[in-house]
Amino acid sequence: MSSGTHAHHRPEEAFEPMETRSKRVERRLAAIFAADVAGYSRLMGQDEVGTMRALTAHREVMDRLIEDHGGRIANTAGDSVLAEFPSAVDAVMCAGEVQKTLGDLNEGADNKLPLHFRIGIHVGDVMVQGSDLLGDGVNIAVRLQALADPGGGCVSHEVHRHVRKVTSPTFKDLGEQQVKNIDEPVRAFVAMLLPADSPEQPSALQGSSLPASRARPTIAVLPFANLGGDQGQEYFADGMVDEIITGLAHIHWLTVIARNSSFAFKGRTSDIRQIARELGVRYVLEGSIRRAGDRLRISSQLVEAETGGHLWANRFEGSLADVFELQDQITEGVVFALEPTLRKAEIARAKRKRPDDLDAYDLYLRAVAHMYETTPQGREAALAFVERALAIDPNYAEAHGVAAWCYLAKTLWEGGLSSDHRESALLHARAVQALQSEDATTLAHAAIALALATRDLEAALELIDRALALSPNSVHAHDHGAVISTWAGRYDRAHALADRALRLSPFDPLSVMAFAAKAGAFLMQGQYNEALSSARKGLQIYPNHTPSFLIAIASLMRLDRATEAQAMAHEYMNIYPGYRILKRWPVLEHFCDELRGAGLPE
Repeated sequence: MSSGTHAHHRPEEAFEPMETRSKRVERRLAAIFAADVAGYSRLMGQDEVGTMRALTAHREVMDRLIEDHGGRIANTAGDSVLAEFPSAVDAVMCAGEVQKTLGDLNEGADNKLPLHFRIGIHVGDVMVQGSDLLGDGVNIAVRLQALADPGGGCVSHEVHRHVRKVTSPTFKDLGEQQVKNIDEPVRAFVAMLLPADSPEQPSALQGSSLPASRARPTIAVLPFANLGGDQGQEYFADGMVDEIITGLAHIHWLTVIARNSSFAFKGRTSDIRQIARELGVRYVLEGSIRRAGDRLRISSQLVEAETGGHLWANRFEGSLADVFELQDQITEGVVFALEPTLRKAEIARAKRKRPDDLDAYDLYLRAVAHMYETTPQGREAALAFVERALAIDPNYAEAHGVAAWCYLAKTLWEGGLSSDHRESALLHARAVQALQSEDATTLAHAAIALALATRDLEAALELIDRALALSPNSVHAHDHGAVISTWAGRYDRAHALADRALRLSPFDPLSVMAFAAKAGAFLMQGQYNEALSSARKGLQIYPNHTPSFLIAIASLMRLDRATEAQAMAHEYMNIYPGYRILKRWPVLEHFCDELRGAGLPE
């Protein structure tokens, strides 16, 4: 059979009742297991014979494991598998073993074409007609499967309630999802079916398709304890950690979880192994900082999450004038511990140009601490500190980057495109360009400010490419790049960058940008349900986020849900009463009629 004549049946097609089937229908409660190969049509188009051979091998494994766990296979069509289990626990345990065993099969030397299944599991009422399973219970499992990552699984709230205290997988709550052909929203959970460092382990966030590579170590740097006793110096301890993360992020063979996700664990006493599982990392760096006057003492240790064993530990002491040298020593120590042969070029890359004045650096750290608060008040405080830093050192590129970001956020997020804020963002972005910064975060801030202020999207994307080349672990290069790619109409790249940003920083308050980028891309692609879902995820993180609000309103109007759109527009105007529809909004400039129809003023 040629690829041109191949018929690829989707699972839902097999679930429609047929008059030719038996008229006797039995109802029962069951755990429904739905599996499907990610990208099956594309694989068939590339190599039909090889794909069918690989599918046969994978199905033999899956069918055996389903039977071993007490399941019964029902409808199958092409690459799809549907099975029922008497117990939700059995279904989840089976899913975990299926993904682990198929992952091993994909790693086999003889396997030239790896297949990655998505699995969805739901407990509900089903109709049994002959060997077929029918009804909403089946359809929900199929829709959950579509939400899962390749090599991963997604379960409903009903399944989670039954299994959360019994099975080994941990779960990530995705909230309520509006899925196709199901009237009520479905609350979904990503099931972490495999160990955190498995190459098949999903990112625990819907949409991510970039599983961690076994060849690339993954690390999180936790907030260092401030042992000085002065809570006013907390910003300094946090700033040191931020700098160490930035240094490690320049190492191309190392995946580093971004600062905001690591800081989600600040003040928590969770076991290191549990934190590592939640962040999906193999190694954790922790430590403490004591600052007394101009003297510093930094202790740090690198922990292997699986065993809890210490791979490396050291104590560094020096004066405040030695702070950059101390940071570089910690970075080098981690690299030595993770890599038998130190890659001198990578270490050199991690050592960035530092400011000439330590007072400017101190003010910059205070600005960064407020910048990450993601509130209007936080941005005002950050700007106050960064302007003082720039008064001391006008050529401090990183400080210009913080200013560009804060003015951009004020422009884009706080209800309207203020020309004053836009011009200020552009001024600082131009300064970053002129100073030829080699800091990825700074370049990313400049890129998105440049994109919004000038609409020179190609120049902005060139800055993003440069940032990614300098630091492939920069979450801001990924999420800012995702937004700019959406504005530029490069929707596939927008999704890919956003998904990678969510992998690098799964608990980041700035991940609203990744979700907004995906929402805008979906909106422009005519996928209005998906746009609405992504926009709502963004609003769960940042409830007053203007782009997410407006994309959600436009999506509801395109879905003929005008009453909901009007209610959402009313809610938005209560937050930003001065908002007016502007035709120069990226993406939304194409949906002014929808915003107007929802009741937003011009």
